[in-house]
Amino acid sequence: MTMSARAWIRWLVLHRLVRTYLLWAVRRGDPLAQILVGPDRGLGSPHSVEEIRRRGRMPTISRIRVTADHELCRLILRDRRFGVVTPNNRALPKPIRWVLTKTDLELPNLAEPPSMLVTDPPEHALYRRLVGRAFTPKAVAKLGERVVEVTDDLLESLKSTPRPDLIDDFCEQLPIAIIAEILGLPADMHSTLLKWGDTGAPLLDRGLTWATFRRAIEDLAEGQRYFEQHIAGLTAEPGDDVLSLLVTGGELTRREQVANAALLLDAGFLTTVNMLGNGIALLKSHPDQLEMLMSRPELWPGAVEEILRYDGPIRITGRIASCDVDIADQHVKSGSLILLLLAGANKDPTVFPDPGRFDVTRANAAEHLSFSGGVHGCLGASLARLEGTIALPALFERYPHLRLDGPPIPRGLVNLNSYRSMPVKLSAD
Repeated sequence: MTMSARAWIRWLVLHRLVRTYLLWAVRRGDPLAQILVGPDRGLGSPHSVEEIRRRGRMPTISRIRVTADHELCRLILRDRRFGVVTPNNRALPKPIRWVLTKTDLELPNLAEPPSMLVTDPPEHALYRRLVGRAFTPKAVAKLGERVVEVTDDLLESLKSTPRPDLIDDFCEQLPIAIIAEILGLPADMHSTLLKWGDTGAPLLDRGLTWATFRRAIEDLAEGQRYFEQHIAGLTAEPGDDVLSLLVTGGELTRREQVANAALLLDAGFLTTVNMLGNGIALLKSHPDQLEMLMSRPELWPGAVEEILRYDGPIRITGRIASCDVDIADQHVKSGSLILLLLAGANKDPTVFPDPGRFDVTRANAAEHLSFSGGVHGCLGASLARLEGTIALPALFERYPHLRLDGPPIPRGLVNLNSYRSMPVKLSAD
């Protein structure tokens, strides 16, 4: 079977059939389908999440357990009896699993094994051990000076940009520069790496159009060829970068090396891009909060946590029970899927009083679940926080009269909560 045929069959099963069902369920008033079908009916509106919350801590909707309960989400994320969701695990009927196994494209898709994101221990522990020491808080703290340098250079260059767009010209450029240096990737690849991340990000959703899926697959294939060549060079002559750690560990197959190299790249900038863009939009729409931060800069670390809580970069994740589990007064059978609405958990009123209020002084904002939790807690969380606490205050200090030149344009994805474009004017003129 050709690659094109396998890709089309895979799209049909994972996206076209799912989209058809979701649209039917939306017409029936299904609140979970309203979330999953797209941001126009989904988590951009709090009503669907609140309807799910009204039905209980973990109701079953469309035969799927779902929760927006902060305590339950946190427990499930940390419970080793629950594993990550992959396209062909036991939550799907056997015929569909068979089809997906036969149409494996063997591309470095961040949403499919052997990506660390969707791999459970012991494989996950091995992948994380090989690269984890580069992302510890202590190791990340040493990057602070470099983050300041890149931030200053980018802010200076904005002055000569005719029509600056903060997503293209700032929010993307900072994290791609830092993660590329960590991974040992050349600066002249930044624009290509960003393109691959942009087209690959929709693969975290279900219900994609064929055109979107095809573009993503084509770019994954291009990225695979690049990383295979790059890793082959590191095998012969390793450096002191993180990708060399994957290669010299001597325990991974070439496919595992390529898949996790691509994941480290995407995870290293996608989360931060979204956090920065969401944060800028929030602060410009809450001028009283921005004014408070400018007069009390010691509040910025807490403000970054509140941005992550209020409008976090990741909305949904899922877990599969690996055995029978009793939780929330329910018996969950082995192989059952539970969807965790992280954005909903971050606005659970039992944890965050007045959760719909954006408050940079919120004492417990850091209890958000935007970086997931447990063994799959975001490897780059410390790096994202560092970049946020440096880049956001620097932007508003350098350009105190910055204003949006029209409404920011959302990316339009279900899972990754972000903006595609944010044109601005830098002065009050």
